Amino acid sequence: MGTPSMLFSESPEDPFALGHGATAVLDDQGAVVGWSVRAQELLGYSAKEVIGRAWREFLVDTRDLPVARSVVVNAMRAGGWFGVLPVRHRDGRRVEMGFRARAITRDGDGQEWMLVGAPAAEVIAWQRDRALLDGLYRRSPVGLVTYGPDRKVLRVNRAIAKASGVPVDAPVGHHPRDFMVQDDAARADERVRHVLETGEPLIFTEQSARAAHEPGRERIVSVSAFRMEDPSGRVLGVAETIEDVTDRHRAQRRLALLNEASARVGNSLDVIRTARELAEVAVDGLADICSVDLMKPVTLGDEPPPGVTGPLLRVALSPPEPRIPFHEGEVVPILPESAQARCLDERRTILDRQLTLRPEWYVMDRRRIEVASGLGVHSLIAVPLVARGLILGVVSLWRSRHSEPFEDDDAAVAQEISSRAAVCIDNARRFTQQQNAALTLQRSLLPSAATDLPAVEVACRYLPASGEPGIGGDWFDVIPLSGARVALVVGDVVGHGIHAAASMGRLRAAVRTLASLDLEPDEVMARLDDLVSLLAAEVEANAHGNGSADEQVLGATCLYAVYDPVSRHCSLARAGHPAPLLSTPDGEVTVLDPPAGPPLGLGGLPFETYDLDLPEGSLLALYTNGLLEARSGDIDAALESLRTCLSAVGDPLDHTCHAVIEALLPVGHVPADDIALLIARTRVLPPENVASWELPLEATSAARARELTTAKLTEWGLEELAFTTELVASELVTNTYRYAEGPVTLRLIRTQTLICEVSDTSHTSPHLRRAHSTDEGGRGLFLVAQLTERWGTRYTHDGKTVWTEQPLPPTTGDEHPPEAD
Repeated sequence: MGTPSMLFSESPEDPFALGHGATAVLDDQGAVVGWSVRAQELLGYSAKEVIGRAWREFLVDTRDLPVARSVVVNAMRAGGWFGVLPVRHRDGRRVEMGFRARAITRDGDGQEWMLVGAPAAEVIAWQRDRALLDGLYRRSPVGLVTYGPDRKVLRVNRAIAKASGVPVDAPVGHHPRDFMVQDDAARADERVRHVLETGEPLIFTEQSARAAHEPGRERIVSVSAFRMEDPSGRVLGVAETIEDVTDRHRAQRRLALLNEASARVGNSLDVIRTARELAEVAVDGLADICSVDLMKPVTLGDEPPPGVTGPLLRVALSPPEPRIPFHEGEVVPILPESAQARCLDERRTILDRQLTLRPEWYVMDRRRIEVASGLGVHSLIAVPLVARGLILGVVSLWRSRHSEPFEDDDAAVAQEISSRAAVCIDNARRFTQQQNAALTLQRSLLPSAATDLPAVEVACRYLPASGEPGIGGDWFDVIPLSGARVALVVGDVVGHGIHAAASMGRLRAAVRTLASLDLEPDEVMARLDDLVSLLAAEVEANAHGNGSADEQVLGATCLYAVYDPVSRHCSLARAGHPAPLLSTPDGEVTVLDPPAGPPLGLGGLPFETYDLDLPEGSLLALYTNGLLEARSGDIDAALESLRTCLSAVGDPLDHTCHAVIEALLPVGHVPADDIALLIARTRVLPPENVASWELPLEATSAARARELTTAKLTEWGLEELAFTTELVASELVTNTYRYAEGPVTLRLIRTQTLICEVSDTSHTSPHLRRAHSTDEGGRGLFLVAQLTERWGTRYTHDGKTVWTEQPLPPTTGDEHPPEAD
C-alpha cells in the first residue's frame, strides 16, 4: 500500500462537484433546457445548438439507443440514476461519460431532470479513491488515526478499535493522554505536535502504546504520520497509520537476548559466577525475577549423582528480593508438586500461566506464602539445567504483577539460554574439580608446616590462584642440612593445573635430593637445569606420541639459599627468580642482587653463587612473582610495600607474613597467580655450643680425638654420648690418617642433635661396605653408620667433611634445649 500522503493529497476532486462537472437540464419531454460551459468543453456542442432539442437527436449514437432508453426507464422508476453511459461528441466520436441524474420538481406538476456528467476515467478514479478511503476506515488491518489542529482525535478506524479494545467513537474528541498510559501518551502527543508545526512526515517510528485500561500489557506500534492540508495550504490536522509490531519487537528482543546471553554467560570458569550471569541476563529481557538452584555437589566441583536426590542450593537470585523466602547460599527443598520438581523429573521445561499465586512456585511451605504474596507473581517458567546427560539444577523465572504472562516463545528462549548456560556451568564444575585435584596435589607436595631449626626461625604462606588459568606450580621448602645448616628454596613452575603441580612435586623432590648431597647453590641450579631439560624432552616426546596438540611447556624459576648458623655465612643462587629481600636487625631493608641466571630448562648458561654474611636476627624474604603482581602489577609499588612490612624486624614472623599478604593482596581479592612467601629469621649458634680442633696427620691423632671429645661432652653434660661419640671420632680420624692428606679438623656442634665432623683436604669419598670375616679392616665406617642417626659427606673447595648426627638424650624438668640459650 502506498503512503497515506499520496492517498490524500493527490486524490482527484469530486468530478460531480459544482463548477467541475458538466451540467444539463432536460424537461419532462427530454428536450434540453439548460447547457453549461463545461458541457460544451467536454462534448463540443454550444448552448445554442442544443437548447430546445431532444437529447436523442444529438447525444446518443443509434447503436447506443437501447441502452440509453433502459437508463431512462430505470431513472424515472427510481427518481435518479448514477453510472457510465457512452455519448456522442460533436465530431461524431463516442465518449464514455459518467452521469448522475436527479429529478427536479418545478412549481405545479412540472418535472425536469438535472444531469451532471464527467469523463468516465475521472469518475472511476474518484470511485476508487472513495473505496480506498472507506477501506482504510472500515476494513484495513493497519490502524488509522486523524487529529485536528488542536491535537484531539477526529476519527479512528476499526483496526485501532480492535487492537485497543475500545469502541471506534470512544477516542474521538480526546487527547492521547485520555486513553493511553501517561508516559506513552506524552510521546504520542509530542509526535503529533512536531508534525503539525514542522510538516515533516514520520515514517515507521516505533514506540510504546500501552492502553490506560491495560497498563501491564506491552504494546509496541510502528507509526507513520503526515500533515493534512487543503488545496489552499490550510492545515487541517495530522493523519497517522499505526501498525502493531509487538510480536516482531518481542522476537527481536528474544534474539538479542540470546546473543547477549552468549556474550555474558560463561566468561569465567566459576560455577557460582556463571549462575549469577545467567540470572542477570534473564531478568534483563525475559523475567522479573530469576533464581538458579544447583545440586550441592555441582557447587563443589563434583559430578552430581544420577537423578535428583536431596535439596538444591540457591546460588543466584536476581534481582535481590528480600520477600523471596530463599536467598543465595540457602538450601531450597524440592516439593513433589512443584513445577521445579516436575521439570527435573521429566527433564523438560514447564510453563505455568496460572494467574493465582501458588506456594509450590516458590518451592516453599505455606507458612512463607504470606511473606511472598506481595510480589504479585502470576507466571512461571522452570527449566532444568542438563549437560552431558547430568542434571545440574533448575532455573526458575517469574513474572510479577505488572507484566504479561509468559508465552510459549518465552519458554523456548528460556530453554535455549539455560541449555547454553548448563554447558558453561558444567565446564566450570569440571574445571573446579580439576582445580581441587591440583590444589590437593599441590598442598600434599608442599611442606606441611614450617620447621623450627637451629639455623633459622621460619614462617610461610601459600595462596593458590583461583579461577582461570588455575592452580600454578609455586612451591617453597626448608631443608635441614649437615652441620646445623639449612637450605631455603622457593620456585615457580611454568603453567597451571595438575601438570604444573605434578612438575612442581618432581622438582621439589629433586631439590631435596640434591640438597642431601651438600652441593653448592650454583651446582644445585646446574643439576636442576639439566633435569628440567630432560623432563621437557620427555613431555614433548609423549605429546607427539599421543598425537596431542596441547603440549605442556615445562620450565621453572628457582632460588636456592644455604645458611650456616655457625659462621653466619649465606650463599645463594637463582635461576630467573625474583631477588630476595634482606632486613637487618636495625630495620634496614635491601633487595639483594645475586646474578639472575637463566630460568631452568634453557640450558647452556652458567649459574653463579652469591655469598654474604648475615647478622643474627636478620630477615630473609623469599617469594614468587605472584606476590608482587597481586595488587595492580606495579612491581615498584609492591616492593616498597614489602620493604615496609619487613622493616619491623622484631615482630613475630607470623604477624609479618600476615602483614605482607594484607599489604600486597587487596581485601577480598583472590590472586590470579599462585603466591608463595617464605620469611626466615637467622640464628647464630653460641660459641660455647661449638668446639673445633685441628689435629696433625699422625697415628696418635685418633687417641687425641677421643680425649678431646670425652672432655667436651663431659663439659656439656652429655656423658651418656661420650663412649659412642669418641668411637665415632676415632674411626673418622683414623680413616683420614690412612687415606687423606694435610691437617685434620675435628668439630663438635651441640644443637638439637650432637654433630661430629671430621674434615680433611682430600676429595676421596668414603664408602660404606660390609667386611668379610677374613678382612682385617673395613668395619670402621660400618660401625659409624650403626652408632649414629645420620651420616654423610659434603665437599668444599678445600676438601671434604664427613659428618654424623646423634640425638641428644631426653631432658627433664624445665630445661631448655641448648640452642634456645
